[in-house]
Amino acid sequence: MKTAIRLLLGACLLVLSCWADPAIAASSGAIRAYDDVVITDKSFAGQNLQQAEFAYDNLSDADFHDADLRGAVFNTCGLENANLRGIDFSDGIAYLTRFQGADLSDAVLTEAVMLRSTFEDAKIDGADFSFAVLDRLQAKLLCDRATGTNSQTGIATRESLGCS
Repeated sequence: MKTAIRLLLGACLLVLSCWADPAIAASSGAIRAYDDVVITDKSFAGQNLQQAEFAYDNLSDADFHDADLRGAVFNTCGLENANLRGIDFSDGIAYLTRFQGADLSDAVLTEAVMLRSTFEDAKIDGADFSFAVLDRLQAKLLCDRATGTNSQTGIATRESLGCS
């Protein structure tokens, strides 16, 4: 039941993020929207990007290592070969996002909603996926290579994915 509620909440948040008025979001200062700009500098390492919104962005090879991405949204983004080592993506949303070859080592992805996202060849050593919502096939594929323990949460990657 708890997972179903999180799934519903994540879907609602995704719909709201897609329909939010950019002018209102920009004036509040609370949300950084990157969906109406062309991203040329892909260096976000160590930055505070809480609740940032990325939509339809090509972020392949971007450097986000150690960034604070709590509550951030990646909607239909390409994060191929991105450096996401040590990020905090708790309560984030990644919908239809490609993480192929990305480095998610030691990342905190707790309670993130990552539906329709793919993770082929992603490095997940020590990543914490506790209570994250993933497509069943993707979770199974991640379990096949899950190793390590997250240095911040102390949770083993296999345990966080519910691997048997």
